[in-house]
Amino acid sequence: MLAEQLGCEPDERAVYAHRLAADPAEYASGLLRATNTELLLIDDGYPPPALGTSAAELGELAGCRALEVLRLETRGAQAAAETATARERGYAALKTIAAYRGGLDRVSEDVVAALTANEATGDPLPVQVHCGFGDSDLHLWRADPSYLKPLVERFRKTSFVLLHCYPFVREAGWLAHVYPNVWLDLSLTIPHVAQPRRAIEEALELAPVSKLLYASDAARTPELYFLAAAWWRDGLADVLPALVGDEAEQAARMILRENALALY
Repeated sequence: MLAEQLGCEPDERAVYAHRLAADPAEYASGLLRATNTELLLIDDGYPPPALGTSAAELGELAGCRALEVLRLETRGAQAAAETATARERGYAALKTIAAYRGGLDRVSEDVVAALTANEATGDPLPVQVHCGFGDSDLHLWRADPSYLKPLVERFRKTSFVLLHCYPFVREAGWLAHVYPNVWLDLSLTIPHVAQPRRAIEEALELAPVSKLLYASDAARTPELYFLAAAWWRDGLADVLPALVGDEAEQAARMILRENALALY
């Protein structure tokens, strides 16, 4: 699939040679624009600003709008103060990586204070929460989104978006099913887990199509943007006709576009 997009032989060495020979910006732009993305949401905590491409630069490469997401852990004790003005400063959402900082069963006081400040604005931003697998510095069992139940119930006016989720896709789907203020995506799961169709099926066992969001979690590697978009579309094309019949195209549009636009 990647080789076809690049116009080279379907061989790892050929793809790599094509990448090395290409202008980096043109190469990245070609893959980003091939996703047909309308809006990018960019976590401002990774990679660090001095090392990464800015949201504005990434949006220019992709040919679309790009909005930042404020990562709470990078603000520490200042998270609440920064949250109070985040919407006015153009942020589209907040994000916590509490799963990496002890676990979802022990969310820090700084993050809770930021959630409190967020609701106090009267127009709270959506809050993205890393759930499930990731790097080796988290304890996987403490990344189970079920631990978020008390926070979801405490901050009922806040929209929580459960990110990644694998292997807790069913748990995330259950939360999105029973709580009106919970959504989920399968970023990182798609494209990194080998069976994207199964993940989509598990997510939609309980969660309605109005609660599932497309996302890639792509960073630093432009190929991941392209592959995530392609495999999401292929997976939805396989799963949705059997699940919702003639409404499959509309359901796909909701998952790929409409749900995120309404939420963010």
